[in-house]
Amino acid sequence: MNRVPAAAKINLALLVGPVRPDGLHEVVTVMQRIDLCDSVMLDRAPTLVVDGYRKDTLVRSALAKLSAAAGDGGTWRVRLEKRIPLAAGLGGGSADAGAALDLANRTLSTPLADDELVGVAAEVGADVPFFLTPGPKLAEGAGERLRTLELPQDYWVLIALSRFARKSSTADIYKRFDHMKGAQEFERRREAFLEALAAVRRPRDFAAFPPNDLAAAGARPRLVDELLERGAFRADVSGAGPAVYGLFHHRADAAWAARRLRARARVWLVAPVW
Repeated sequence: MNRVPAAAKINLALLVGPVRPDGLHEVVTVMQRIDLCDSVMLDRAPTLVVDGYRKDTLVRSALAKLSAAAGDGGTWRVRLEKRIPLAAGLGGGSADAGAALDLANRTLSTPLADDELVGVAAEVGADVPFFLTPGPKLAEGAGERLRTLELPQDYWVLIALSRFARKSSTADIYKRFDHMKGAQEFERRREAFLEALAAVRRPRDFAAFPPNDLAAAGARPRLVDELLERGAFRADVSGAGPAVYGLFHHRADAAWAARRLRARARVWLVAPVW
């Protein structure tokens, strides 16, 4: 079987706008891969089978859509080894789907062109196209408009997930966001954020990014403030949560913070990856 890592992501910033005519929200977000990875193994097979995670829907959907788009009736056997925490806002399912799409496309007698593969990925989920190509990216629209960014990578990331976290569904979090009228002044906030993004030269410049728009709707975890108190130069919720991250200049400082949070949270000390 062909095997690749599927890296999680964090949202270094996430701004949410009004609902579009298609029912999706406008977003502006910066996504960065981190060295917390699932493993995806794939080979051609007589029928489509996904082993290793019985609740998978995204990988199966992605490969079914790829087979239909390619028109060759291709089917595959996939094995997933999960390390990214589930339903945490770290994009594990989307990462797996992106990795599976890339591997499966290579097995086709006539692989889809890059733009065609992106189109298939976008049908599966808004974050899936991000995982098809390397590099941190700015995502706009509903997440389908991507631009690769040159961002500093010389910092450490401490992921913390409360042992008592109970995540609401992403749909419910967006409903609460709308009820709170969180999309007000979206265009003004978007322009201010893009100015801050253009000014990034060093990791500490991420501190100028606004807080995640979905954090308040999802009940902002106390862990965000604890990470800041323990030396993170930026801390926030990733995606719709409940996982939070803190960015640190030095590994020793991040490790010290991890030790003090471990009693109340699952923690992962990782680095950005391209």
